[in-house]
Formats: sequence, structure tokens, C-alpha cells
Amino acid sequence: MAGLTGRRIVLGITGGIAAYKAVEVCRQLVDLGAHVVPIMTRDATRFVGETTFSALASEPVHTSLWDDSDPIPHTRLGQAADLVVVAPATARFLAAYTAGLSGDLLTAVAIATRAPVIVCPAMHTEMWEHPSVQENIATLRRRGVHVVEPESGRLAGGDIGSGRLASPDTIVERVQQVLSPQDMAGLRVLITAGGTREPIDAVRVIANRSSGKQGHALAFEAAARGASVTIVTTVPRAIPTGAELVTVETAAQMETAVLDRAAAADIVVMAAAVADFRPKASVDHKIKKEGGPPEIVLEPTPDILAGLGSVKRPGQILVGFAAETEALRENAESKLRRKHLDLIVANDVSQPGAGFEHDTNEVMILGEGIEQNVNLTDKRVVARAVFDAVMTIRTRRTPGAPQ
Repeated sequence: MAGLTGRRIVLGITGGIAAYKAVEVCRQLVDLGAHVVPIMTRDATRFVGETTFSALASEPVHTSLWDDSDPIPHTRLGQAADLVVVAPATARFLAAYTAGLSGDLLTAVAIATRAPVIVCPAMHTEMWEHPSVQENIATLRRRGVHVVEPESGRLAGGDIGSGRLASPDTIVERVQQVLSPQDMAGLRVLITAGGTREPIDAVRVIANRSSGKQGHALAFEAAARGASVTIVTTVPRAIPTGAELVTVETAAQMETAVLDRAAAADIVVMAAAVADFRPKASVDHKIKKEGGPPEIVLEPTPDILAGLGSVKRPGQILVGFAAETEALRENAESKLRRKHLDLIVANDVSQPGAGFEHDTNEVMILGEGIEQNVNLTDKRVVARAVFDAVMTIRTRRTPGAPQ
């Protein structure tokens, strides 16, 4: 199961040099479980071959109103779509779509659908900044069309400027956002991710195997559902557009960053693997092995989660994680009680595919009236289950809260 399973997405490709990036957009959407229907304009086939999209998408490429086996392909494709995304969207497409000129299959589908539409403009800077293009973009926005702004960077021809197609990751992130329920709109979510590193000397640390993948998946899920996200992380991974990033390394640094921000958060999710112990003393130079093995005396690190549980404000929801290798349920229930959590997500890191560094996870979610086992699946799906449980608790406690 993946993040877009069961969703039918029309992917439109128009005739611009950035059409090659749509290949990666297509691949990512399919990997997330979407049924991708590719539509190429005739100009698009000058840049990328039809066979490429036919091979990667969920069905063969559609290119014409007249050569399709369906006598009214634009109506069928438009009505069946959960979403239409056009990447790249050229100035010509934007003008035709704005004016309602259905001269080709892609424009006809965009006009014939009642599904959300995302356009991802890509063109040279002078074209992007032209008043007619900007007026068309403004008109489409007023009509509810989602626009993924182009980026600044190197353009075809070698010059630098705005108009470069947004990255495939950014486009797919917007797709997930548009297709996600906005039940967390207006909520502030604080998430921790990654494993802390406690210094022994200038080059050596005590660390753990946490990759931060689950914490960052939680950040993307919360952002897609409309939340304002702050992520305190130890790993250099992508974060959602608009999220606040706080980079830390040690447990003490994470404690400071979290406590400074926790009071303002509606939901706190402590997914980071925080070291339980650190060297009582560390040195700022490299310890040479000629002196023999050093004696390292350990001391406990701050229990950030317990501290948060003791000062949790009314209405705030606190979620903890438990990485275990035995007695999963017993240990999770004990941690849930001892640290005054509202929800705990436990996993057995000794199980194949469910431990650190994997793209998948298998978890048990426990909380007030909630007991759910999530079988081995993508970490984004786990993130969705976690926030579904959080919102169930919030709805039970707060009459009138988002359903």
C-alpha cells in the first residue's frame, strides 16, 4: 500500500524542454500507488518519446481527440480523474486553458474535468514574466487551479532566471497535498526525527542507527493535511515546503529546541531516537590510540519525552515512539503510562523491514481507546495512520474539531 493507492491521476505533458522531468514525476506517482494516465500534446512528443511514458505509466499514452479508441476520450478521462496535473505547462497551454480553447486532448480534458487541476509552468524568464502569462496565472488561481510556481536556476540556453520547472519532488508533494484531507489545517505540529550523536572527542560519537525516515515522513504527512510543521532533526533529509527546520546533533540540543517550541504546538510527535546515555566528559581534540583505550564514563541524557509529558498543556496531544526488540506491547504500554503520553507508536526493530534505515515500517499504535496494528508498509502510510489516530483523539476531546 502506498500514499496514492486508488487515486487516478491524469498527467499532462506539454511541449517544453522540461518535459523530461515529467518522466520522474510519472515514476514517483506510480511508485506511490496512483493509476497514472499520461496525455501528451503533439509538441511534447518532440522532446520525449511516447514509449517512455507508456512504459512507466499505468496505461498507454493518449495524444489525440481523434485517434483514441473512445469516441469522446476527453469526457471519459476528465470524469474519471481524481486529479489532473500538467507538468510542464507551457505558455501556450496556460493561454488555451484560461480562454477555454479545447483544441487538443489535454486542454479538453482540463476543461472537461471537475477534479482539482495542478499546473506547473515552465518557460524562459521573459515569457514567464510577460503580463499576459501572469494575467492567465492570476485568472487560473481565482478559478481554484493550483499553481506550482517555477523555480529560479539554469534555463535552456544556459542563462539563469526564473521559469525553471519545479522539481519532481516538489510537484509530487503538491499532488499529495491536494489529494489529502485538510483536517489538520490551522494546527501547529512539532516533530522530532533522526538519532542524536553524543561526542566522545572531536571525531568520535556515541550514536544509533536511526535514519530519520519515519520522522520526516510524519512531517510530510502533517504538511499535506494542512498543518504548520516544525521539524527538529539530526539528519539532512528533505522537508515539506514551508516547514520550519531546526537542525541539532545532541540530546541536549534537541531538548532545548523542543522545549523552546513545544508550548506553542497543538501536537508534538517525538519520533527521534534520542540517546539514553552520553559520555560524562568529552574532549575537543582527537584521542590518540597510542595512549590506549580511553575509559568512557556514561551519564543519562535528559528524558525529553517525560519532561514534555509533565508540562503538557490542556488540549495538546503528545505522541511518543518506542523502538523495542522484545515484549513490544508491555514496554509500549508502560512507556505510555509512565511518560503521560496520549499516544504511542511502537515497533520491533529486530523484525525484517521494520527497523532503522528501512523505507518501510510495522507498528502498533496505542492510546486512549485506540489499538491498531499497521502491517509492514511504506513509512508515509504509517505516518498517515499515526495522524489518523491523533485526529481521532482530538475529535473525541474537542467538540467541533475537524473531523
